[in-house]
Amino acid sequence: MSSNAPRHTALDALHRSLGATMTDFAGWDMPLRYGSERDEHLAVRTKAGLFDLSHMGEITVTGPQAAALLNYALVGNIASVGVGRARYTMICQEDGGILDDLIVYRLAETEYMVVANASNAQVVLDALTERADGFDAEVRDDRDAYALIAVQGPESPGILKSLTDADLDGLKYYAGLPGTVAGVQALIARTGYTGEDGFELFVAPADAERLWQALTEAGAPVGLVPCGLSCRDTLRLEAGMPLYGHELTTSLTPFDAGLGRVVKFEKEGDFVGRKALEAAAERAEKNPPRVLVGLIAEGRRVPRAGYTVVADGTVIGEVTSGAPSPTLGKPIAIAYVDAAHAAPGSAGVGVDIRGSHEPYEVVALPFYKRQK
Repeated sequence: MSSNAPRHTALDALHRSLGATMTDFAGWDMPLRYGSERDEHLAVRTKAGLFDLSHMGEITVTGPQAAALLNYALVGNIASVGVGRARYTMICQEDGGILDDLIVYRLAETEYMVVANASNAQVVLDALTERADGFDAEVRDDRDAYALIAVQGPESPGILKSLTDADLDGLKYYAGLPGTVAGVQALIARTGYTGEDGFELFVAPADAERLWQALTEAGAPVGLVPCGLSCRDTLRLEAGMPLYGHELTTSLTPFDAGLGRVVKFEKEGDFVGRKALEAAAERAEKNPPRVLVGLIAEGRRVPRAGYTVVADGTVIGEVTSGAPSPTLGKPIAIAYVDAAHAAPGSAGVGVDIRGSHEPYEVVALPFYKRQK
């Protein structure tokens, strides 16, 4: 088998049996959609959706100095994360550029699971391995040890409750606990990338199909549907969540992306990129570079990544993500624009769509916030 052949998740045959349209994503053959992207999107917003996210990269860090290593390697204060809790953070280069955004779960006193984006899993693994030098800690590639299934949407707590006796009511957002779901051992995490309540279930690949089928059956009466990566993208876009390779890149620091809050200068000791990030923080305060904003179309034309944002005939920014919003019923985009045009309601802002300057309204992110 050629090394260029796409990788398949444990649920590959199941996706095909459901008639999924498959696509190559970061070297994995993944379901793009099963039917209508819009229907899948609205199911997550109003009922529930089931996702295969087994392409994500799990990396386990263990040992007496696991916390110290992660504090040095990442920009967040990982040592302060309690057992059973999770934290959104980033791994940066020495120059402050973002290598990836991550979720780190503290599974035990000296054991952490770092979840990287599929496209960056090897980069993150290599960086952590290199940065572990001199620490009494082990970095282990666990990408093949897990399948990851997410159930997202307002009906997801009820669906999961019918299959587990784990204390879901006590499980806070960004927390995880080991439990049994439909007879399958899982790490049950209350995390997600849709803007809705939901859970991500880390299980052994051999158990993935059994769990998927159990969730499908339990969710059928309340409208759960299988969902592909396409609606995952429009859901995260409405929720104003950044996507690596679009809003986040090595040429940007967390401060450029408006996510400076993830950088914890107050933690003890040095960390990779500290000096560059201190300078970036100062720059962002005095003279902010371009600011990440939301744009809502006045017309019907859809902006795409890379399109320029204009005002009075001058280029003032660039679209990083754009799509029709099923919830708003209009095209939306996330873009970096000059600070002078970043305030919500800024007049005269448009997107250059094939030579035509289409009017857009500047809004604060996110576009959509669920009712608690």
